[in-house]
Amino acid sequence: MKVGFVSLGCSKNQLDTEVMLHEVLQAGYEITPEETEADVVIINTCAFIESAKKEAIDNILDIAWLKKHGHLKAIIVTGCLAERYRDEVLRELPEVDAVLGVGSIHNIVEAIETVMRGKGKKREKYTSFEDKDCVRLGGDRVLTTPEYAAYIKIAEGCDNRCAYCAIPSIRGKFRSRPMEDIIKEAKNLDSLGVRELTVVAQDITRYGLDLYGKYSLSELLHRITEETQIPWIRLLYCYPDKVTDELIAEIRDNDRILKYIDLPLQHISDHMLRAMNRHGDSAMIREVVAKLRREIPGIVIRTTFIVGFPGETQEDFEELCEFVKETRFEHMGVFTYSPEEGTPAATFEGQIDEQIKQDRMDILMKMQMHINEQQNEEKVGSTVRVLCEDYDPVSEAHFGRSAADAPEIDGKVYFRSDARIAPGSFLDVKVREVVDYDLYGFAVAASVEHKEK
Repeated sequence: MKVGFVSLGCSKNQLDTEVMLHEVLQAGYEITPEETEADVVIINTCAFIESAKKEAIDNILDIAWLKKHGHLKAIIVTGCLAERYRDEVLRELPEVDAVLGVGSIHNIVEAIETVMRGKGKKREKYTSFEDKDCVRLGGDRVLTTPEYAAYIKIAEGCDNRCAYCAIPSIRGKFRSRPMEDIIKEAKNLDSLGVRELTVVAQDITRYGLDLYGKYSLSELLHRITEETQIPWIRLLYCYPDKVTDELIAEIRDNDRILKYIDLPLQHISDHMLRAMNRHGDSAMIREVVAKLRREIPGIVIRTTFIVGFPGETQEDFEELCEFVKETRFEHMGVFTYSPEEGTPAATFEGQIDEQIKQDRMDILMKMQMHINEQQNEEKVGSTVRVLCEDYDPVSEAHFGRSAADAPEIDGKVYFRSDARIAPGSFLDVKVREVVDYDLYGFAVAASVEHKEK
């Protein structure tokens, strides 16, 4: 029997998919990348905001067409949409045969076996919603990233309780993985040839507080670099109120920790920060950003902001614009506020018109585009270290990423080379020009450090 997977949403969700892939293979099923060939398709969904929910439902409906017109016999829905809308998924989408919450990913084989027992409309439905706060973290997985790159999840859930966010109710309370468990996984990834390891969780800066009584991310990072040879360690999703002096020092002094930090700030107005139930105020955010810039010269800061949150005034928005203009983030994303049922903000007075939200997002993104254009133009003539990802035969150029660019969300570096460069190799690239958010240049041949076979 052939099983297909569709993984939606963030890298953290992707890691859950990789765990399920391993368990399905261990059970003896064949994995197929072609949904048209699959007997069962597992759709691991996101439901963080309205657009993510729509994407999940659209994918379910697309796969349902194959069930009606093709070879497909069963559809299993897992992940955040399944957890958040347990009864609604089966009621509103009768094509779905099984629904598993985020605490039940290890029941995926049981789900497959159950739904495949019957035939046609007599096929048995399956649901499982085990306690998400008790689900086993980590575990063997099948990497779906390129062989030279991987994510590692160091914790699950969230305790921050931002007023707009449904993640705590979907994913549960914050739980750190034991440090030894993470180190063991990092060693295994190192043995597989991973060259870039991206550390993820809903909030990696909270790591260790529940297990060890203190913020322990800096210690974890130090041990990963001591006990592996992985050249690049990248940090995603750090909260400003938990960026400790120890963490700053580890990033600054450890050559293998990339000088890159994802720091979701969401706003700068104290009025908005209080309404959002964010931890810390405007002064704290400004000080943390200033300290990162001061202590770690050349650090790349990625951030996100929400516009159109209930009660956001024109003055609040203008303060945010001025902050963005002054701070000149290297990477920035902007979301329009999405009222999510079950969150405090969904019931707030002062909901903002959708067009105003869109206009504010457009203004900020246009501002950021000009900042990025200027920053990239300053790189012309310089040499940057690049992790080669592949070769594009159409443009007859290789492409990869610099330390300043995270996988999937940031820009690329395209370069010409006299020799073919293997994916996973490091090399220096002399930047010649800029096109949109991407850099173009040529390889400095003598600098190539090929990936070991």
